[in-house]
Amino acid sequence: MPQVNRIKIFSYLPNPRIWKAQIAAAYCGVALEIIGDRPTALSGWLWDADARPLRPDEREYRTAQVTQGSRGFATPLVKTPAFLKAHPFGTVPAAFIGEGRIGIFESNSILRATVRMAEDAKGLYGTDSATASRIDSFLDEGLVFAREAQVYLLGLNAMTAELHQRMTEAATFYLQGIERALETTPFLAGDALTLCDIAFACDLGQFLRERFMINDELSPIHPPIAVPLLNQFPRTKAHLLRLGAEPHFAQHFGRFLEGLDER
Repeated sequence: MPQVNRIKIFSYLPNPRIWKAQIAAAYCGVALEIIGDRPTALSGWLWDADARPLRPDEREYRTAQVTQGSRGFATPLVKTPAFLKAHPFGTVPAAFIGEGRIGIFESNSILRATVRMAEDAKGLYGTDSATASRIDSFLDEGLVFAREAQVYLLGLNAMTAELHQRMTEAATFYLQGIERALETTPFLAGDALTLCDIAFACDLGQFLRERFMINDELSPIHPPIAVPLLNQFPRTKAHLLRLGAEPHFAQHFGRFLEGLDER
């Protein structure tokens, strides 16, 4: 069996999805190696466990797989066979664990992997199997919401009534569930911070990027969704702002949540 002694994450930067692992790592003392570049620059990188910028003479990298970018990447991407073996869906963030370079994909799985590497997980994955399973339920539901938000944000410059309505419904469903959970406990899965609170803050924060991205000319036709909807769920909003003020969150969030406490 390969030694599991480190975790490396390759991604576009900054990326709220990898903030999940970074925040968890800070709480439980796990060291992460983060490598990457801005999204528009990753077409000039070799996608690999040892990802790096391609030199000018390597643009036709013979042992790599050139694929057309998708899900936010419009240009061809250079991925090695080893990368695609470890990451069969070919997406980022892409994590690699151990000398065997085991690939871990999807941000919530990378989040779980980070905490599993900790000598003391600080209760982030619960204290028993039942609570861990409840945490998993929130993480799975959050990925559904995050996928809808990604499609919506990528479509802001060519918004349709159908996409706007679909996002409104998806966000309403997700926020209703979060609000209901917070009616009885201060954190999503109980009385203490866990992985699902971390993932919630990062996924909702990503959706709230809408206010920085939306085209003002489209707003009268397809008005913003994120902030007006969040204001309808006071417990959810308060939980997000409380988490965002915690030092391990704040160092990544920066001004990400700025202005949300204003009505």
